[in-house]
Amino acid sequence: MTAEFCPEFETGSATDVGCRRDVNEDALLVRPDWGLWAVADGMGGHEAGDFASSAIVRQLDTIGHAASGEDLTSRLMDRLLQANRLIRARGAELGGSTVGSTVVTLLVHGCRFTCIWSGDSRAYLLRNGQMVQQSRDHTEANALLAAGTITPEEAENWPRKNVITRAVGTGSEPQCDQVSGRIEPGDVFCLCSDGLTEHMQDREIADCLASLPPQQACDALIRETRKRGARDNVTVVAVRCSAAAGGTGWPAGDILDDLA
Repeated sequence: MTAEFCPEFETGSATDVGCRRDVNEDALLVRPDWGLWAVADGMGGHEAGDFASSAIVRQLDTIGHAASGEDLTSRLMDRLLQANRLIRARGAELGGSTVGSTVVTLLVHGCRFTCIWSGDSRAYLLRNGQMVQQSRDHTEANALLAAGTITPEEAENWPRKNVITRAVGTGSEPQCDQVSGRIEPGDVFCLCSDGLTEHMQDREIADCLASLPPQQACDALIRETRKRGARDNVTVVAVRCSAAAGGTGWPAGDILDDLA
């Protein structure tokens, strides 16, 4: 990394079992030293969903320092493949039960980022007051919406709205999508499980991220979600990017067109 490309990161993270669950099947990973952040949301119940999300995080926590952005992405996909095998083996031990976990990750190398995900845990980017969802939900409702079968209004109230179409552990290999871009000073990334977005609107999340430091924002979002009933586990990671002290600045990048 040259002096021109010296991002620094301030990270906040929080996870909560919610108001109706006995076990937290979410897991998170924060490794700014490696340029890696992740949220996983397990499915399959106790001894299954929590195993799946934890398996993903344990595997990702072996990635280490990458030589390039491509190397970091390759390492991540390898770890997801290993986690996929462990999760499928766990499902077989439980008599063929469906066990899996969503995952959403933020990878940073140099001044570029990549978001990789499977399922409906989300990645957002708040830039210049505008928050844009980077991920695309892998859900039945979203697939029907993309195909033009249902309208946005129908998708919002779809009876199987939360049925996911992809998850690590549910197939022979993990199926992921990814997006990449250039980081700019002041960018704030947010990774979260659907336990947050079930109760909080995008605008509310953006206002919180814009007005509070990352850890305070995460804590505030968890508190507000619990106030609203928190029907599921809820996890949120916030990452604020800034130019490192002593750097020579950031190159111009592509611009993407109060809670307490």
